[in-house]
Amino acid sequence: MNTMSRLLYIIPVTIFMFSMLSCGDSIEKNNGTGNNVESEQPANRITVSKAQFKGGNMELGRLSQQDFPKEVAVTGTIDVSPQNKAIVSAFAGGYIKRTPLLIGNKVKKGQPLLTLENPEFIQMQQDYQESFEQLNFLKSEFERQKSLVAEQISSQKNFLRAESEYKRNLSRYNGLRQKLKMLNISPENVEKGILISEATIFAPIDGSITKVNVNKGMYVSPADEIMEIVNTDHIHLELSVFEKDILKVKKGQKIRFKISEASEEYYAAEVYLVGTSIDADSRTVKVHGHLNDDENHNFAVGMFVEAAIITSNELMDALPTESVVVHDNNQYVLSLVSEKDEEYVLEIRTVGIGESYNGYTAITKKGNLKASDQVIVKGAFYLLGESSESH
Repeated sequence: MNTMSRLLYIIPVTIFMFSMLSCGDSIEKNNGTGNNVESEQPANRITVSKAQFKGGNMELGRLSQQDFPKEVAVTGTIDVSPQNKAIVSAFAGGYIKRTPLLIGNKVKKGQPLLTLENPEFIQMQQDYQESFEQLNFLKSEFERQKSLVAEQISSQKNFLRAESEYKRNLSRYNGLRQKLKMLNISPENVEKGILISEATIFAPIDGSITKVNVNKGMYVSPADEIMEIVNTDHIHLELSVFEKDILKVKKGQKIRFKISEASEEYYAAEVYLVGTSIDADSRTVKVHGHLNDDENHNFAVGMFVEAAIITSNELMDALPTESVVVHDNNQYVLSLVSEKDEEYVLEIRTVGIGESYNGYTAITKKGNLKASDQVIVKGAFYLLGESSESH
């Protein structure tokens, strides 16, 4: 048996045997003489009145051909692609001044997340302002020396000195300008003399905050992870398939999975990518699966999943799972032998079963059960139980 669930009914020994033995008696008329006599019927037969049949909502059916998938059992987690997960950190150290958001808050790309404060931010802006003011002078001097050299009025040495100072200051100016932009400090405001001691960090993506690692007043360095943002609009399955099974797995195959810790409900997905390298420790290959209708499910990133990848299908004779009764590792069905005016005569028949899927169980050994035979496909468990109680 693989990981597919089997809804099978187990009947206690006393009920099962009592049903087989005590329900076999029937009263019938003796050749029209009017005298009631007892007639014995085999112990593996049960007589059921049509009123009882109808009242128990029982149903008859026959063997049918059903598709049974061949599956590879795997485990994995709910995950998001790297572009849908962001670690927020600071480009420069500072003290947390404001952090109004909590875990679970939704944010939009570009939304302010927190504010850092550091006196060094002021010094950086002053250095930039000084470099900006020197730049125009040094540029003019460089262009003047260039013209004088061209006219052979000034020496090459003076020109090279002016060029070096101008380019060195230009490089410093551009570097400081980029640092200010990374800290979300406006260089244009600094050029106007507007200096601030705070730097605001903005959300790099849409999503929800899943981690907050700081408090107000805490000092953070560029190496610190301040918070994590995850966008769960497009989640996927990250599955681990053992080396022995990986050759069976192909892109486009169906996946069914459940969150075993939260629910027994199965959800649908599809193989999207199959990894090409094997983890040396676990001997598994990563398989990436896309979920069907993922926007309507409230999955959380990191949830553990049990999954089955359907690699092929096999057509087999089957009966509704409810029609199969299990007792002492044997499986039985109730087959219709005959129908009279007010009753049905049923026979308990031994069968062999295989996989169960989508409400059906494969019948691998039919014994004397024929394709044309009718069996109880609904109410077999209750029929045997009621038979024992009535006797």
